[in-house]
Amino acid sequence: MSDLSKSVEPDNDVYKALLESTRAIPWKIDWNTMQFAYIGPQIEALLGWEPSSWVSVNDWAERMHPDDQKWVVDFCVTQSKSGTDHEADYRALTKDGNYVWIRDVVHVARDEKGEVEALIGFMFDISERKQTEQKLLDLQKELEELSFKDGLTGVSNRRMLDSVLEQEWVRARREQQALSVLLVDIDFFKQYNDFYGHIQGDDCLKQVAQVLADAATRSRDFFARFGGEEFVMVLPETDADAAQKVAERCQQLIFKQQILHEQSEVSQILTISIGSGTIVPTHKDELRDFLDTIDRALYQAKQTGRNRIKAA
Repeated sequence: MSDLSKSVEPDNDVYKALLESTRAIPWKIDWNTMQFAYIGPQIEALLGWEPSSWVSVNDWAERMHPDDQKWVVDFCVTQSKSGTDHEADYRALTKDGNYVWIRDVVHVARDEKGEVEALIGFMFDISERKQTEQKLLDLQKELEELSFKDGLTGVSNRRMLDSVLEQEWVRARREQQALSVLLVDIDFFKQYNDFYGHIQGDDCLKQVAQVLADAATRSRDFFARFGGEEFVMVLPETDADAAQKVAERCQQLIFKQQILHEQSEVSQILTISIGSGTIVPTHKDELRDFLDTIDRALYQAKQTGRNRIKAA
């Protein structure tokens, strides 16, 4: 690379022609003056800036996305001062106001005394690569979200519920805080499906899920579909009285929807039954046992008439 530093000069026509025939953009900066000694004409085709407009490192720094500018400049200056070859990816400003992703590969050239003499590098257009990387990241994020999301209702699924429950159980036990859980069941949903059909049944599940999700108002409150027509609400740092109020709000919100259910044995509109439980867990307690007590409370709510809340 030291030979290149001596060769990238306007009067070396053969080597200059070779460099300027590549898609990579060669450049050279004199370390003492921080002025561009050379930049390939390809820069104008890529960014729109004429080669003559690249006078100093300030032109390079100022033609960079504001979010990239500080860290890239600081990184490159630090590496250059230490004499370390390096590379950086950043967004370069085009003359028409857009941005192009650039990968700058930098070689630090030294003189006979070992002092930094020049910086020599190549700029590569990596916009297409960055777009592909972003698409892959977006796809990965989408797949991760789908893996924790119920396909029908769009709320969190059982897999996410199990993870959140475990986390909140451990936290409640460690901090000796109350943890409340509501188990919600749509009353006579089988009859609803049989009478109105599965398509309307699916629409009903979606509507109920969205309504109940709005009942969880705090940032750590969590709502998920447990399976079938059952849903679960996890309420950290919530005592039994507060959990009762949330359960009542769930019933009120469903009532306001006035979803017709002609086959219900308790009402002409859709209703829900809720089992609730509250615990300050200790090391002697088991999450599975706690959930079983709530499941039994829900069963009692259904056995004693439905459309009601039963605390464990």
